[in-house]
Amino acid sequence: MQKSIIFKNANLSFSDEGKGTAIVLIHGFLENSTMWDTIKPAFTKRNRIITIDLLGHGKSDCLGYVHSMEVFTEAVDAILKHLKLRKFILVGHSLGGYICLQLAKNNPNKIKGLCLLNSTSNEDSEERKKLRFRANKMIQKNFTNMVRMSFVNLFGEESRKKFKTAINTALQEALQTPIQGYIAANEGMRIRENSNAVLVENNFKKLIIAGKKDPVLDVKTSLQEAEKTNSEIVVLDGGHMSHIENKEELITTLKRFIKLC
Repeated sequence: MQKSIIFKNANLSFSDEGKGTAIVLIHGFLENSTMWDTIKPAFTKRNRIITIDLLGHGKSDCLGYVHSMEVFTEAVDAILKHLKLRKFILVGHSLGGYICLQLAKNNPNKIKGLCLLNSTSNEDSEERKKLRFRANKMIQKNFTNMVRMSFVNLFGEESRKKFKTAINTALQEALQTPIQGYIAANEGMRIRENSNAVLVENNFKKLIIAGKKDPVLDVKTSLQEAEKTNSEIVVLDGGHMSHIENKEELITTLKRFIKLC
């Protein structure tokens, strides 16, 4: 059941289920808390699971046309303070991982573990920054086709056939994202800074889950990042959407990680 609070006159939507160690699940760009629906049941019997609709996604409102990682994090932190969470494990998918890193930077003593799921502590390359800038111009003219194309391109041809129903469901959720939410998040990702130090300088448990065929994050770069930041890394066979392409392996990996935390 979705609940909500008001943050800076914006509605923030979240869910809070189960009892035990608190695990905060943060979705990625053009997703919302429903991305965790097939994952949550494996954890709610032993853990308290919090899912959040980020600003400009799902049932949460926008605050402007730039949602920096700091602004996203303020909103998430408002929910966590509302729930009076003292310690928790963070799992962030893609954009969600960037926000987890900012949360950990601001509140390192509250973090029991941090999992970057198809995400990175590296900043965008110059090429990717240019792509995001162009996308924000193009999205205003042809939102549906842009979202459909960028979303489907996250999957290889084999995955598109094998997970056709799940991909279509996720795509329909992506298409519900307002244009303002798209632009604000994309700009926030474009201007975000390198966060390697968050992983290097803290002692909480760290895990990077990478996709061998990820078209967004090169697996070789992820392996180098893990070594550089002294983080554990698990490489799954699929691409950028491990919760769809490698669901069972992801659940197994997360359960092991949670025990270690």
